[in-house]
Amino acid sequence: MRMPVRFIAAGFASAALVSFIQGFAPPPDGPETVRIAHASVAYREPGDFLRDGAPVNGPRREIRADTPFEIMKRQVTRGEYDSCVAGGGCRALDGGGDADLPAVGASFVDAMRYAAWLSGTTGALYRLPTDREWAIAAGTRFRDDAYTEVSDPKNPSKRWLALYDAEAAGEEAVDPTPRPAGAFGANERGLLDMAGNVWEWTSTCFVRHRTDSLTGAASEHENCGIRVAEGRHRAYLPTFIRDPKAGACSVGLPPANLGIRLVREERSGLDGLRNFLGF
Repeated sequence: MRMPVRFIAAGFASAALVSFIQGFAPPPDGPETVRIAHASVAYREPGDFLRDGAPVNGPRREIRADTPFEIMKRQVTRGEYDSCVAGGGCRALDGGGDADLPAVGASFVDAMRYAAWLSGTTGALYRLPTDREWAIAAGTRFRDDAYTEVSDPKNPSKRWLALYDAEAAGEEAVDPTPRPAGAFGANERGLLDMAGNVWEWTSTCFVRHRTDSLTGAASEHENCGIRVAEGRHRAYLPTFIRDPKAGACSVGLPPANLGIRLVREERSGLDGLRNFLGF
């Protein structure tokens, strides 16, 4: 499942090179960003964790933004995304939409294409945030996805059902209708609509972790055909999915909408180019 993502990265090289060639010249105005520095959050590692074959919660610890980063204050709007479509950089989204509302129905592939196009048109390097960056930026809006420690090696469905019930009980009714920027308020970092009704793609791949308590043996299997999306809860989705109700891999409620919020890379030159391409 890695092949499509590699192909996308290779296809976006020209846009990244435009940004690199423009070098240190002041870029045109881009979307408003918020600088995140010296911030921390209690973070649970994403993915599946199996101990002796039974599902368990991932480890939880405090993480910090040791390296500052800039992230868009709001989500990409439909009008901004349609400019990418008109410029030949993006595939049109399904259905209509108000230009001032968040762009919804975007796959991970769409988000990558938009980031490449925005980088090429502004001269700055834009990319999806990692899951850790998103969590730090979300602050108190970041929701721990471990609601229960129910674990029965003979019947793992008990934990899945308990997780679903806990998630459903803690999730107020979500109207999926896109709302104007700021409708869900600002968090303590000044970012709008974090954990509103539009989930946002991250660059983080899905990972399955296995440990054996007797031998101490541990293994990880990374699947980058599935990425982490963040919002009111965490979800794992195939990179091509636009409608989350048709392709959520997480156990629990599917996201209401899928949208885009990008990080503007502070590093320039070759380091920035490498980061953009994922080298």
